[in-house]
Amino acid sequence: MVRARELALSRLLMAYVGSGLAFMLIPGTFLGVWNLIQISSRESVRSISPAWIQAHGHAQVFGWVGSFILGIGFYSIPKLLGEEKGTLAAAWLCWAMWTVGVALRWLANVYLWEWRALLPVSSVLELAAFGIFFYAVSQHRPQDRGQGKLDPWIWVVISASLALLLGLLDNLAISTYLAAGGRGPEIPRVLDQPYLALMGWGFLAPFVWGFSAKWMTVFLGLKPARTRLLLAAVGVSFLGIILGFAGRMSLATILFVVAAALAILALRIFEPAARKAKTRGVHPSFPFFIRMAYGWLLAAALLGAGAARWDSSGGIWGASRHALTVGFVAIMVLSVGQRILPAFAGIRLLWSKSLMFVALALLTLGCALRVSCEVLAYQSYAMWAWRMLPASAVLELAGITAFAVNILGTFIFEPRQAAKPATLQATPLVHTL
Repeated sequence: MVRARELALSRLLMAYVGSGLAFMLIPGTFLGVWNLIQISSRESVRSISPAWIQAHGHAQVFGWVGSFILGIGFYSIPKLLGEEKGTLAAAWLCWAMWTVGVALRWLANVYLWEWRALLPVSSVLELAAFGIFFYAVSQHRPQDRGQGKLDPWIWVVISASLALLLGLLDNLAISTYLAAGGRGPEIPRVLDQPYLALMGWGFLAPFVWGFSAKWMTVFLGLKPARTRLLLAAVGVSFLGIILGFAGRMSLATILFVVAAALAILALRIFEPAARKAKTRGVHPSFPFFIRMAYGWLLAAALLGAGAARWDSSGGIWGASRHALTVGFVAIMVLSVGQRILPAFAGIRLLWSKSLMFVALALLTLGCALRVSCEVLAYQSYAMWAWRMLPASAVLELAGITAFAVNILGTFIFEPRQAAKPATLQATPLVHTL
């Protein structure tokens, strides 16, 4: 019975991770590479449909990151409580609806086939899938919460989950609006800017902050997080989002800088470690890339503040979003994902430590080239920067591919062990929702 449950859970997790990797590679990164090659060859961002750029972003955020989050969340429920049957069926239904929803959105944006119907349908499927996930995890609670109080880092993750729900609702409203009277599936800038702020600074950034507060103390040997500062960072970030929806984006970007700085101070990321970092099973450069990711977080916020004042072509805005989604979120996913996914799946070791370093190094180099050259080229500061943009895209694609190969190799070739490490077993995603 236990063996059968383990196998069923492994298949479920591999389905979510596999679909996430597929969205990451083809609809996400590969389309992004193609977009950038076309933009570079014509030296104009207007040469590419905004719908294609938005299809790339949707596949990355919802298809890749979202699939990983849902899969890990579902995986932790029956593992701890042994009530797998109903939850397992709901998890597979959620996977099917989420995967189809994201795929339909990508098809509508790229091929324009029946887009007026596909946009709202895809949005409904994504929202319904998240509803299944939220209902399933809300029915399960840890047996012992001590005094019954939630840790501050859990509140941070809860706030990020609520932001994701708001983002899905906003996405449905925008999709319905476009289907009723829009000229195409692309989201107008006036609606896109606050929506991106909500997804970036309401969902993605606080989600990473919350789990950093729990895991980085162990993984990097840091001192305990300053929880009040962390909660303040979330509050300032959400205030910025509200201002963004109110049309005060310049002021909102300043608050995002403050929020990023508060989060870094709260997590003590750049302070001397109190204990030796735990790098067993991963490449020793793991702590370096975690800290680099938080450097990208601050860079993203500063670029956003600069874009609100000086951007004349979309280049600084694009660089800010890329620094946040790739420099911060993607590097954190590649770093932490290769640290925890093998453990969640009951696998002994990561398939290749060297491949982990290669993936992170290529992604970091590509991101640095992309962010710097996007500002220089789009703003017409240096025409040679146009020629460097395709190289940045290829480097990032190579890094993402190396990550995918390493995760798949871990699932396929590495032997499994019976139990998860205690440091991860005590902090399942489901307990935060």
